[in-house]
Amino acid sequence: MKVVIAIDSFKGSVTSLEGSAAIAAGIRSVYPDAEIISLPVADGGEGTVEALVTASGGRFVSLEVTGPLGQPVAAAYGLLGDGRTAVIEVAAVCGLPLVPEAARNPLHTTTFGVGEMIAGAMRQGVRDFIIGLGGSSTNDAGTGMLQALGYRFLDKDGQDVGRGGAALLDIHSIDAAGALTGLQACRFRIACDVDNPLYGPEGAASIFAPQKGADEEAVRLLDRGLRQWATAAADLTGSDIASVPGAGAAGGLGAAFVGLLGGTLESGIGVALEMIELDRHLEGAQLVITGEGKLDGQTSRGKVPYGVAQLARKRDIPVIALAGSVDHGAEALNDHGITAYFPIVNGPMSLEDAMDPAGTRYRLQATASQLLRLLRAAGRL
Repeated sequence: MKVVIAIDSFKGSVTSLEGSAAIAAGIRSVYPDAEIISLPVADGGEGTVEALVTASGGRFVSLEVTGPLGQPVAAAYGLLGDGRTAVIEVAAVCGLPLVPEAARNPLHTTTFGVGEMIAGAMRQGVRDFIIGLGGSSTNDAGTGMLQALGYRFLDKDGQDVGRGGAALLDIHSIDAAGALTGLQACRFRIACDVDNPLYGPEGAASIFAPQKGADEEAVRLLDRGLRQWATAAADLTGSDIASVPGAGAAGGLGAAFVGLLGGTLESGIGVALEMIELDRHLEGAQLVITGEGKLDGQTSRGKVPYGVAQLARKRDIPVIALAGSVDHGAEALNDHGITAYFPIVNGPMSLEDAMDPAGTRYRLQATASQLLRLLRAAGRL
């Protein structure tokens, strides 16, 4: 019997690798000789680098870059097994957890470190990039990143503007003459699962900046700044970048990658499943087990279990989804390839107990074991 395990991390509790190992142990307690393929996977957010590095036999490359408040931070990108592709999580460089709660204000935070990380990978010969957007503390439309890559953002007097979202208000023009040699040869695939435009009522500032510490006045200023940036970018490129679906992702990083670096915005889970070659591994499988920390109405909007089930359904393979909790809206998953889903919490408990890594591993193992016993008794496996 062949079983494929492709789960996301249970955030704050166990990683995808740890959860997969627990499920595999549960399977082997029933079928000791089962062929088990464990594929760590993420949807473009937290855990994407680890998942793709593990699946490809790659490695991590550590370096010091500029953090969101201008301080040095230690970060790492993944170099995939092909030696040519780098995977970068924006959150590792300028994520919200890197900013103390009292200091959170996207008028001041910068994406400069993202550009430094790209430049560092380029020096190692990398020309293909996968960028995971999400979890950023920034709203600077990627200005900091582009500054680190040699772009200049000039005010009306031809002077360089500063860093952070507030600097967008001063931008009058963009000078690309000093952009790093080799950027034109780079390919950027952007894992992005939001379709917000750059500015306006559904834009980066209005929708996401309040989560990053912006008050109403800051949101108003940031939205004005994004419009200013978009005008300068249109003058440089001749294209309307602001209205591209996803331009507002990660505080406007989506617009910077698409408009000035020629990147493509793609489904995060789509990119991840392609890179780990899930479809190939599904061949000959009798069962797929997927899951994440919480199954709800958001899961069917591009989360890991949804993406896994879509591929498995094409091969008519039953899919079981396991989760720490199951909430309203999860029932829609049964219409999208999930044969059945189950919470692993086995009784009333505090959130702290539910998130305990040892407890989560035990419950994943025990639930998988009991499900396999049921399927065996029913003659389904």
